Amino acid sequence: MIYFLEVEFCDYMEISMRIGHGYDVHQLVENRKLILGGVEIPHKLGLLGHSDADVLIHAIMDSILGALALGDIGKHFPDTDMSYKDIDSMVLLARVYNIMKNQGYDIGNIDATIEAQLPKLAPFIDKMRTNISNVLYTDVENISVKATTTEKLGFVGREEGMAATSVCLLKKVIDKK
Repeated sequence: MIYFLEVEFCDYMEISMRIGHGYDVHQLVENRKLILGGVEIPHKLGLLGHSDADVLIHAIMDSILGALALGDIGKHFPDTDMSYKDIDSMVLLARVYNIMKNQGYDIGNIDATIEAQLPKLAPFIDKMRTNISNVLYTDVENISVKATTTEKLGFVGREEGMAATSVCLLKKVIDKK
């Protein structure tokens, strides 16, 4: 769901804001690194995907692209393109940032949640937030990353996979002169 809001705050400027939502899921498998938020996390399983399968970054990218009404990451970085095989998702996030900037927007804030039964992610959250804020050229205070379990319910609870959701607010200041 995308909302468009324009707020006039003086005679010659207005703020345009857009909201986007992203969601991603990847299967957990052996013999893969677990990368979340650009951080390699020690774990017996990793996420399976065409890229590094960073489920958090994929959800964030989809929320930004959704706010811009530009489709999803599969449209921009298809898994049929071998140039994206095993690519670092932070590189893709930087490309999404450039798309966003070319549309004239900046990050207002991002609120993301990782669903994972194991491992415990709290020790890694601050580094994830820092990594994301650095790539998106925004203050770390604008990036919220949370982690939750599913109380052993569903595919996440059975440790078959991980999921992530993200909501972002994009803002643009428009000079009406």
